[in-house]
Amino acid sequence: MENIINRELNVDEIKKFIPHREPFLMIDKVTVTEAGKSAIGKKILTGNEDFLKGHFPGNPIMPGVLIVEALAQTACVLFLSRTDLSDKLAYFMTIDKTKFRKPAFPPNTIELKIEVLRARGRSGTVRGEAFINGELITETEFMFIVVDKQAQ
Repeated sequence: MENIINRELNVDEIKKFIPHREPFLMIDKVTVTEAGKSAIGKKILTGNEDFLKGHFPGNPIMPGVLIVEALAQTACVLFLSRTDLSDKLAYFMTIDKTKFRKPAFPPNTIELKIEVLRARGRSGTVRGEAFINGELITETEFMFIVVDKQAQ
């Protein structure tokens, strides 16, 4: 696999690393800023996302849990881009210390910052922060485990 450090990955490149697909792919771009340690993702809210049709009609807001999912997907790209983990899946184990500070409306772009707090083998703890125009809107910590893909 080519070097992806400090190169912005588009949706097609992201799909090479994580299994998420529309309508549940919550990130549009990812830059791994330090291998195994940090990444920055982006979610561009256009107003056409399926979840905005019901949350809330006439006042569309990206659900906070989907912002946390976008942070997790950004972390998945960070970890699953490692060649030794490229054929694996990452699952949530815990979500902790989550705070929703401001809503995300279209046409905002959400910047998703990931920092690895602790990583051991196939598990770890990550801090995620989401920003709009430099202002913190969501923060969380989560634990994950990387597992083998199951046969379908």
